[in-house]
Amino acid sequence: MTSYTIPRMHVREHTVSVPLDWERPGESISVFARELVDPTRKDEDLPCLLFLQGGPGGKGPRPTGADGWIGQALKKYRVVLLDQRGTGRSTPVSARRMASMTAEEGADYLACFRADSIVADAEHLRKTVFGGRPWSTLGQSYGGFLTLTYLSKAPEGLTACYVTGGLASIDPSAAEVYRRTYPRVAAKNQEFYRRYPHNVERVGRIADRLAESDVRLPDGDRLTVRRFQSLGIDFGMKPGFERIHWLIDEALDGDELSDTFLGQALGLSSYLGNPLFAALQESIYGSGEGATAWAAEAERARRPEFAEDARPLLFTGEMMYPWMFAEIRGLRPFQGAVELLAKRPRWPELYDLDRLAANDVPVAAAVYFDDMYVDSGLQLDTARRVGNVQAWVTNEYEHDGLGADRVFERLTELVASIGGGVSHQ
Repeated sequence: MTSYTIPRMHVREHTVSVPLDWERPGESISVFARELVDPTRKDEDLPCLLFLQGGPGGKGPRPTGADGWIGQALKKYRVVLLDQRGTGRSTPVSARRMASMTAEEGADYLACFRADSIVADAEHLRKTVFGGRPWSTLGQSYGGFLTLTYLSKAPEGLTACYVTGGLASIDPSAAEVYRRTYPRVAAKNQEFYRRYPHNVERVGRIADRLAESDVRLPDGDRLTVRRFQSLGIDFGMKPGFERIHWLIDEALDGDELSDTFLGQALGLSSYLGNPLFAALQESIYGSGEGATAWAAEAERARRPEFAEDARPLLFTGEMMYPWMFAEIRGLRPFQGAVELLAKRPRWPELYDLDRLAANDVPVAAAVYFDDMYVDSGLQLDTARRVGNVQAWVTNEYEHDGLGADRVFERLTELVASIGGGVSHQ
């Protein structure tokens, strides 16, 4: 076990071996977690808080100091930052590995990296490294999906759950998710152009240039209009409008697209650092009968306002499309596997509806009313149907509200309070 100290926190690193497939143990992979504790309390018997990172395909944060929610949590907990299987230092899913497999082998392999497997990994870590004592969880975004699976599969391992922007629908349907999401993305586009009206013309010029010319990114891939549109995935974060505005601000060098713009566009759309995010984006909704069937692509076809030749050009959001796995170099080795995953007719059930209805583990959830990624209506439906959930509904924050000092503090207050219901702000 490696241990060291960084500003205001002591770190211990843990690696455990787990089955690739918990249902049919054979091949093993490694799962890594980083434990943080206040250096002045490192020998105390403190409860643990497991952080469930957003995703899919999310690795734990790499903290540089005890700031934000981590600093607040260290006042009471040992904080456990899990690199979800396939990410970070947990046996990563790589393009090289995917290229070595057939499409069928790749699909079966990727299917082992969903919520049920991540929860099994967490339980193994709790029992073998942390003494088997129940712990609390903090789930951000997809971490909230993992929380509901955890409550379904192993509630005995949990003392309390905090969720930010991630109470998934317990009747998972990719088609319903995107039916609700596209109007929210369109609204974010309207807000972006209201804030920066001159970008209507600039974005149109960029799109026209991409449509007329064979514009290449630094890695040799062609930058198409639809790949440019996908940069709107950032619109759901608090500074996302500004990041895209400044990208557009330096995009044009006369009639050409600048090297600065092309380099940044590559970094924002290559998925080299998190290919699982793209590969599993729709498969996280597979539960029981029914294929996910490229739901985002199907819904986009019903919405001409998102067409590549529409003006003003609308950016898309957290949607993955089949063309990405042909056009984006780092995703091409995943293409055959994700095509088969999209057609898979049946998936293991992620949620136990009866167990969730009878849940007695305290759950406090921040529901961001204007969330672009996780529909607030679906979140509130889940809050009504899962036992012992207190939902705090607010329009003060975007999807990354956990970065604000108030959010984690508010959730701990909700769990500590007596009673339930829905709080509005």
